[in-house]
Amino acid sequence: MAASYHARSNSLPSRQHPIVSQIDDNLNRLRASQSASTSSSIGHDLNGLQDLHEYVDVLLQFPLTQQALVQEKQREMVEELLDGSLMLLDVCTTARDALLQTKECTQELQSILRRRRGAEGLANEFRKYLTSRKAMKKAICKALKNLKHIQNKLGTPGENGAVISILRDVEAVTISVLESVLSFISGAGAESKSSRWSLVSKLMHQKKVMCEEEQKANEILSAEAAVRSCIKSENMKHVENVQKELQSSELSIQDLEEGLETLSRRMIKTRVTVLNIISC
Repeated sequence: MAASYHARSNSLPSRQHPIVSQIDDNLNRLRASQSASTSSSIGHDLNGLQDLHEYVDVLLQFPLTQQALVQEKQREMVEELLDGSLMLLDVCTTARDALLQTKECTQELQSILRRRRGAEGLANEFRKYLTSRKAMKKAICKALKNLKHIQNKLGTPGENGAVISILRDVEAVTISVLESVLSFISGAGAESKSSRWSLVSKLMHQKKVMCEEEQKANEILSAEAAVRSCIKSENMKHVENVQKELQSSELSIQDLEEGLETLSRRMIKTRVTVLNIISC
């Protein structure tokens, strides 16, 4: 996860409190995970991020933490963090909408495949699925740009107190995890690698195989690839493969939806807590 992390001063409220160690441990684990590329690894990061925001909300209950946030010299940075949290919640909404749209198209296509006995006449249904995916990817592309905008703001921290430094670190890790989620949903990472490697496929066959394995690890992208293959060849064997891949994709989507829903609730809780502190 590419991000700037900042040293904390000794003014950290309740520095010896176990909650501070919990925050540091979770931050370090999420930083070390790098860019998650499978649904299980992304789900694990989402769970860690949920816990991290919960720990931060506990830290925000300490009187010294609240005193630090209401200092006039910290006001501008607090406002920037609140603006960033609002944008991150918008990104969460975009990700959840993309998952919902993909799930609905997946379920609709599964229903059609169950009703039809043969492969004939399914090309139009497959194309509808791919068209929906294409529209969803455009929305994700915009959300990824918004994440980059928030990340760029974190690049020049200046002098911050310990509490602000923690909140900035949490925001930076949240950006990285959400970037991994969006890239997984759209298949951006695996697709771009596939495109680059295809240019030198004869010389780099081994790397191409590695890329194909990475695509298989992405259930959503694997289902999309199966649909594309089926359009080229109306073969019943391919249709059966599509059904299998769509089922795996739906299960993966369900897990990510639940993870993002819980994360959004905890982010909102933290945001409300900060707003209440500075408005007192």
